[in-house]
Amino acid sequence: MAILIAFSVNEKLRMLYTANFLCASRYFFNIDDAASPCLLAADEANNAPQPPEGEEPYIKKLVLKGKKYDLYVHSYLNYGREAFRAEVLKVTDGSANPCILYGFDGTYTYSGEDYKAFAPISGSNYHECRKIVLQALKVNQFCPHRNCSFGGIWDGGKGSGQNILFGTSSFYYLPSEIGIFNPNKPNSKIHYLDLKTEAKIACETTFEDAKYTYPLLAADRIPYVCLDLTYQYALFTDGFGLDPLQEITVANKIEYQDALVDAAWPLGTAIEAISSLPKFDPFMYFI
Repeated sequence: MAILIAFSVNEKLRMLYTANFLCASRYFFNIDDAASPCLLAADEANNAPQPPEGEEPYIKKLVLKGKKYDLYVHSYLNYGREAFRAEVLKVTDGSANPCILYGFDGTYTYSGEDYKAFAPISGSNYHECRKIVLQALKVNQFCPHRNCSFGGIWDGGKGSGQNILFGTSSFYYLPSEIGIFNPNKPNSKIHYLDLKTEAKIACETTFEDAKYTYPLLAADRIPYVCLDLTYQYALFTDGFGLDPLQEITVANKIEYQDALVDAAWPLGTAIEAISSLPKFDPFMYFI
């Protein structure tokens, strides 16, 4: 199984090439900071339901490194870190939001839209923030299928590949910047429960104190640290139904033949280009 959230289908597939090329394993989980998960779900492919009207089929057939896969693809719009902040602020619609650190009173701008961002008098609160996050995540939306993620979408059936998981982009940077692991390490193993633990701490911190508590966190991210951590935990556990005690490797570089290689889509682009040359066997193609 591979799960991937990326800016576009092409970028998502290139990240998949990169992951399989470097890890030499089909059991790869990568969730990046934008739109769509992507997973290999061969056992469920023949019974895949029809997608919502106007959207592409859930299953694409793929040959990768000589092996055939059924590739699950669905675009989850508005669930990247920056986009989801806007979704959370939409819920409170200009009123105080318990996901914003106490002491911050400002405006969050996303995709040309401005959203008021300030905490209640009582301050930010993990439990109240979580309620709003779950509402924005649409975890209770009706789903006509047996296996669903969130927003009423079929999840591809999951599978044993979720026992070996990797996360990149903000799922590496946020835990490293708030101190869950050494930020100088190119990758580290954490548990989803670590995100919840740190979210509770962050939500009890004021905006001014957070500047000193999280010195590695960029200034424009500090007001939203409670929100971002609460969201990451909810996305994994409530959205994708993963065990809070499960382990995930978060990385910005992957070890390959005694070297560290960026866990990013450009390598996948290079692999795809080289594979198209006549002298090389095709690395990846659709059937």
